[in-house]
Amino acid sequence: MTGPGEEAPVTSDFVRSYVITGGRRLPSADDLALHTLVTLAPDRELPLGAGPEVRAIWELCGGGYLSVAEVAGHLSLPVGVARLLLTDLFEQGHLLRRSEPTRAQLADRETLEKVLHGLETLIV
Repeated sequence: MTGPGEEAPVTSDFVRSYVITGGRRLPSADDLALHTLVTLAPDRELPLGAGPEVRAIWELCGGGYLSVAEVAGHLSLPVGVARLLLTDLFEQGHLLRRSEPTRAQLADRETLEKVLHGLETLIV
């Protein structure tokens, strides 16, 4: 329950996904992967008429990069709905996105053994 002047928290329990998305088709997973990092573009202002979900994304992403999966999790939204809202903000220039970091290269066994022996000599 909220008091006068307070905004209700974002809850999608009673709001169907198609209401949030306006009945639009959800973007494919290739458009915005789960691990894609997103943040607000500098000096942007909240779009006029932004819904509660967009406002919540705005607050979440204002503090730094979050993955698409994290945004969906924090807002308790289906991932497809979060993708669509994030895609809208990106296309409007409000959001920056960065692809996942490249995977670390696996070190070969010889290198790992050298590191292990080096550490062992430090302990003794």
